[in-house]
Amino acid sequence: MNAITKAYRRFTASTTQLESRELQETFGAFGTAQTQQIDQCQPGAHIEVVGTVRSVSIAPTIKNPTLEIELYDGSGVVTVVWMGRRSIPGIVAGRTMKVCGRLTCNTERPTIFNPRYELRPLSR
Repeated sequence: MNAITKAYRRFTASTTQLESRELQETFGAFGTAQTQQIDQCQPGAHIEVVGTVRSVSIAPTIKNPTLEIELYDGSGVVTVVWMGRRSIPGIVAGRTMKVCGRLTCNTERPTIFNPRYELRPLSR
């Protein structure tokens, strides 16, 4: 694809399309054939998504601590929750990661509980 075609697509694309395309290009080999876009995932399905951590929050209860993040891939946001965790080394806002788990929609937003995950190396 030549530079003029790239510039035209960038100029005419919506913000969501741009963010999604840029994130996919950034992920490179990190995403696999099974990786899906968040907005196309079905409730109850086992999904594999790659995105950027937008926020990290901790529910500070003594008996049942939870670590929650918002994962954004350019098409949508999914909440990822780890039960019984106060922190996970390496998971910080701005970090790119892949998450695999079952998508639930019992809450007001799409959520994955206790998923498998892979962190992408930090760029230097």
